[in-house]
Amino acid sequence: MAAPAAILTVTLNAALDVTYQVPGVQLHRSNRVAAVTTRAGGKGVNVAQVLRRLGRPTVVAGLVGGTAGATLRADLAASEASATPLTDALLTIRAETRRTIAVVDPVAADVTMFNEPGPAVSPAEWSAFQAHYARLLDQGCAAVALSGSLPAGLPVDAYATLVALARDRGIPVLLDTSAPWLLPALAAGPDLIKPNLDELREATGLTDPQQAAEALLVRGARAVIASLGADGLLAVTPEGSWRATPPEQLTGNPTGAGDSAVAALTAGQVDGSPWPERLAEAVALSAATVLSPLAGTYDEAAYRALLPRVVVTAAGA
Repeated sequence: MAAPAAILTVTLNAALDVTYQVPGVQLHRSNRVAAVTTRAGGKGVNVAQVLRRLGRPTVVAGLVGGTAGATLRADLAASEASATPLTDALLTIRAETRRTIAVVDPVAADVTMFNEPGPAVSPAEWSAFQAHYARLLDQGCAAVALSGSLPAGLPVDAYATLVALARDRGIPVLLDTSAPWLLPALAAGPDLIKPNLDELREATGLTDPQQAAEALLVRGARAVIASLGADGLLAVTPEGSWRATPPEQLTGNPTGAGDSAVAALTAGQVDGSPWPERLAEAVALSAATVLSPLAGTYDEAAYRALLPRVVVTAAGA
């Protein structure tokens, strides 16, 4: 039997994630760090790490450079020891990959993020990536997940270009980004977009999530999955609308929870699962990620326990 086609994740603004565990953070004072973890990051890289844990072969594409980029790739190489393939297809650029610093306070159940600016990408490097991406598409993949912000130097419609290249080949595309880059991409017809509440309001000017999601369908998205934070997900699709709610409120580290939802939704797109099933998977996996100390990971036992208890109901009737 042939191996299943891989899912291609794209992280144009990859990051080296540094997490400090600091119990009882005190502002304006010296704090002792209890533990430090460094790992490959950026939204699409987190999606890939979760897909690998779900048993989905995944190709990681994007842009990396400098010492931080080399460290990021080394972490991915260590991940490749898993039985499920995680292929490094990152393209090297001259500028240094950014870092993100997460200060996790387990006492307060709080996380403070510091995100460095991304590298400056030259026009030649962007052209090289487009050609590289097209080759990866031509080699065959089951779906594409485009995630995160764009680094300096890329055109505002960069995602529109990548969506169109995939759709021209009949490959489904999930896009998870914010308004400056989301709106130009809608005309290319991404199969699914996943804005959060702030991104919905920024993109549409509407405060009602259902109305905002419907407005983005009119703009070109084929389905909209809106993240409602601790209240779960709202799906607005041509087949109908649904709300998916977690069975309980969980506290922990929410970093990467949205990326886990993207991983579940992308896997559901590949499988052709009914929307209520996809949403339940996405909510359970996202919630289980909150219980994990690092982005790109989730609490397996919590995921299995939460999944059958997620409530999915029709919405927008």
